Amino acid sequence: MQYPLISTKAARFTESVIRGMSIEAKKYDAVNLAQGMPDFPAPQILKDAACRAIQDDVNQYAITWGAHDLRHAIADHAGWHLGLTVDPETEITVTCGSTEAMLVTLISLINPGDEVILSQPFYENYWPDCVLAGATPRFVPVRPPHWKFDPDELAAAFNDRTKAIVLCNPNNPTGAVFTREDLEPIAALCRKWDVVAITDEIYEHILFDGREHVALASLDGMHERSVTVGGMSKTYSVTGWRVGTILANPTLTKTFRQIHDFVSIGAAAPLQEAGAVAYRLPRAYYDHLASDYQARRDRFCKVLWEVGFEFDAPEGAYYIMAGIGPFGAVDDVEFARRLVREIGVATVPGSSFFQDKELGRAYTRFCFCKRDATLDAAAERLRALRVIV
Repeated sequence: MQYPLISTKAARFTESVIRGMSIEAKKYDAVNLAQGMPDFPAPQILKDAACRAIQDDVNQYAITWGAHDLRHAIADHAGWHLGLTVDPETEITVTCGSTEAMLVTLISLINPGDEVILSQPFYENYWPDCVLAGATPRFVPVRPPHWKFDPDELAAAFNDRTKAIVLCNPNNPTGAVFTREDLEPIAALCRKWDVVAITDEIYEHILFDGREHVALASLDGMHERSVTVGGMSKTYSVTGWRVGTILANPTLTKTFRQIHDFVSIGAAAPLQEAGAVAYRLPRAYYDHLASDYQARRDRFCKVLWEVGFEFDAPEGAYYIMAGIGPFGAVDDVEFARRLVREIGVATVPGSSFFQDKELGRAYTRFCFCKRDATLDAAAERLRALRVIV
């Protein structure tokens, strides 16, 4: 037997901190505001559609790159929501969640020596995805209170080795929303350096205060060099269904489909049938979704501000990166452990979203995709915290 048994790639990262905090939540009977999964029901019409598909024996493999009806529904949705004209036969790949979509995209694009630009903080999967794909990540900070790029710092990260930039919009973990004005300089750099823009737009319908979602692929000159990753998990409250999407030009899509086939073959067939129903829900559904989440945001932000956390209200998604300095905390990991074990609320230590851990020591991340009763239970427990004057 050869040693070491574990590959050097696998040895470079550990288990998900987010999933680890969910385990801690169960262990200490804490309110789980760590993992971004709703604790309220998915829409009944989708559950009925999934059950109907199973009873109708839609239980064998779908087309590897996505069931016909689902792809056409996704294309229709991309047209009215993203302003994109997408060919459902040549420009859509359905994957096992947006997590697989991101990994498949990077594996398909990366050659040894290629660099990928990541924001810092970043959703925790992106860096391991780069490692698994063989990319060299280059980290560019986004800073509070608005969590946007400094244009000069971002420009300095692009070079002849840059293959792609990964951008989450609306953003996890910061809650920032990149406007057209924010995206235009990124698009210009991609065009200048012939770089592919990979955008994780899984929170595309969760925006607050009248904000509108802008797809980077819709900007001038970006359709051919953009990969738009999305999925059903957040918009339809079905994080366990694992139905993700990749929108890209036909050349890229052909390769994505090949890699996807060998990674997972395909997403669950009956859930894809239900997905076709989901993507065709009336537009009022999405308006209600945003307003309901804004009410949750406002409800929970008020509590956190009263308790003493420091942050600006998020612009989108369902996360709050909260400053923990007022409590005398200097170590985010220890603070998160204290919260889950002594206070009874599970969060995610901010440093888990940073390659440079010291940049995240002052934060912990809350999610608020929960019932009012859950948020109220968390609020009651958090009021036991005391600000150090």
